[in-house]
Amino acid sequence: MAVLFQGLTWIDKGESQKGDFVFVDGQFQLLDSTLDYKHAQIINSEGWLASKGWIDLRVASGEPGLEHKETIETLCDSLYCSGFSTAVMMPNTQPVVQNKSLVDFIKNKSAYSSVELIPQAAVTMDLKGEDLTEMLDMHYQSGVTIFGEGKDPLSNSDRFLKIIQYLQKFNGVLFDHSYDPLLAIFGQMHEGEVSTRLGLKGIPSLAEEVAIQKNLELIRYAGGRVHFQTISTAKSVALIRKAKEEGLNVTADVSIYQLIFSDGDLVEFDPNLKVLPPFRSENDRMALLEGLKDGTIDAIVSNHQPEDYDSKFMEFDLAAFGMAGLQTFLPAMVKLEKELGWELMIEKLTDGPLEVLGRTSSNSITIFDPKESWIYDHPSNRSLSFNHPWFGKELTGKVKYRIYDGVLSEIDD
Repeated sequence: MAVLFQGLTWIDKGESQKGDFVFVDGQFQLLDSTLDYKHAQIINSEGWLASKGWIDLRVASGEPGLEHKETIETLCDSLYCSGFSTAVMMPNTQPVVQNKSLVDFIKNKSAYSSVELIPQAAVTMDLKGEDLTEMLDMHYQSGVTIFGEGKDPLSNSDRFLKIIQYLQKFNGVLFDHSYDPLLAIFGQMHEGEVSTRLGLKGIPSLAEEVAIQKNLELIRYAGGRVHFQTISTAKSVALIRKAKEEGLNVTADVSIYQLIFSDGDLVEFDPNLKVLPPFRSENDRMALLEGLKDGTIDAIVSNHQPEDYDSKFMEFDLAAFGMAGLQTFLPAMVKLEKELGWELMIEKLTDGPLEVLGRTSSNSITIFDPKESWIYDHPSNRSLSFNHPWFGKELTGKVKYRIYDGVLSEIDD
């Protein structure tokens, strides 16, 4: 049966088009007034928005090894109901995703979900920054093209250099969370006036900026494709902007929560707000917004990092870093609408990530209501974790339908 979405607004390539759209025979298209759809199921979609399926370039799973935090099944379910059709999963599991067997395990475990889960494979054994993994084997045997250390920085310059040289053999891309771990050692939040007032050891902006500057010099020397993840400072934006102007093959993303919170939000020591990189100053937040607008930053990510209760809910300095961020993603975009606009945000969830992945098209569609309210609580939570400052609160913005591989599905409450 045909399904008719009346009054829906389609967003693509920075433009919006409002009209009636029909889903029939696995296809979603603008209504052709010459065809008869009198028996179609009619859905009042006034005020709803639609786009190509969203892509998240940075999510974490507990499985394998830490299934109490998140399984691949619950991760895919959370992605599905949050509007995402594709996601890149970091290798920071136990054991680490560092060989063909574990890559295939993740692909097989997620194969029957309505989400494409792309494994990011580690580049050094056990993420120690020393011995290299069998990158060529994982690429040619299991099709891996994205490599990196996930949550960890690749701070060893010699390994970084060799890896970007290896990856050029098959046009692979290095996903790197760049920061100097020694400059950030023992840090709990952004180093600044607020950290001084709160008496917490700070993580200086310098830790990120020195690492990005060094890694850009290595790329200038050896070439290669590098995607800088979760940048957080104004100078980082400026460094990547200059690198792009020079023609270096680099891209970047930012965590959506970095666009909403700043270090001033930590005055109540909420461990849910303890993230890495930390929330920076308001000036840094504004620079990140500008980086999205001028194209320096290619994508917005959830940086979904589920943590169990015992790891997160304790004294701030003992709590684990990380925030769950999938079901809150659309509500976060609603809060950013005035600063960024839907057209730009959708671009950073679709065309931007597609370019990073080396793709040109998507086989999915996300339809959502930016004005519907709902409660983010245990009954509505699809993840095994709930480490987010908005848990238990009423949020605005809800995904209504998804189309994936020609199948239309309604997102259940």
